[in-house]
Amino acid sequence: MENQASLSSIQRAVWDGKLPLQITLASSESRTYDQTDPYLVTIPPRQALNHIMCTKLTLRAFFSPSLIEPKSRPHEGWFSFEGVPLKWHLPVGLLYDLYAGADPASKGTRIDETDHPTSSLSDTLPWRLTVHFSDWPDEELVRLDADGMVMHDAFINSVKEADFLRNGTAKGIMTLSKEDSAGLWQAVQDVDLPSFQRISNILLSPPNQPFRNVPIRFFLPLSPDSGSPSLKIVQSPLPPSIPATANTGQSTNLRNSPPSQVQTIGSALHWLLPNLFPSRRTPVLAKPVLHGAAVPMSAPIEELVRCCAYGDGWAYIVIRMMG
Repeated sequence: MENQASLSSIQRAVWDGKLPLQITLASSESRTYDQTDPYLVTIPPRQALNHIMCTKLTLRAFFSPSLIEPKSRPHEGWFSFEGVPLKWHLPVGLLYDLYAGADPASKGTRIDETDHPTSSLSDTLPWRLTVHFSDWPDEELVRLDADGMVMHDAFINSVKEADFLRNGTAKGIMTLSKEDSAGLWQAVQDVDLPSFQRISNILLSPPNQPFRNVPIRFFLPLSPDSGSPSLKIVQSPLPPSIPATANTGQSTNLRNSPPSQVQTIGSALHWLLPNLFPSRRTPVLAKPVLHGAAVPMSAPIEELVRCCAYGDGWAYIVIRMMG
């Protein structure tokens, strides 16, 4: 019971997390000679989906007097950071950790996409974004609709994927009532943790019933001059426990399996990315970051997801190189 209360407390802290933003209209879309005044806001929480900001923050109305194209609509808005279009289906906090976050282990040193310390935490906040209402980057982003159904469907599909990994079936989300299914999406949009927990608890098995696999995705930002895409995503079915004697591979379903041990972030990363994580216990070349904080290598992956997953049920962990 005490451990469950601790996990619930961590979840509340995660949902209360805030991120200050400074949003500027793209200069190519502004009809003012000087740069338009920025939109300053603190986003609660870091969990907020990127594109929801365009509608919830009334950015289109704020920048309307300066727009060259006055007929643009809110759902046509998109964000970029240093010329990189930001994925609309990803949470703001994850995007910040990927592209601009300060290194949490060195008290303010920023690690940028080239993996070199470049500036202090004060230089990364507020996070400076550019908003656009035209020239949609079709090669990078799927277009959205005025009713928000594209974004809703992407969210629900992600919830289904997480549900399938946890239980071996997506029956949980598929059998939710229409009211609860809509309520889950609304709770994420409204940052309504009590409503979210009520519906999420229907999908999650009790703590004494372990997940079949734990929904985690690891994000590796890459240098633009590496010749590779700017972002690599790594995932694989990760069981919450593994054979105690296992050096490679993950758990099996053999009847006479050896004694098991808790699967940690360290053991998962050592299996998935052994070149970056040669040790299960100590970050040597890189470190895992979630919600702006370095994740202990000893953190059990199931507990991490139960208290720190994003609204769709996934833990999105950024891998940052250690300079």
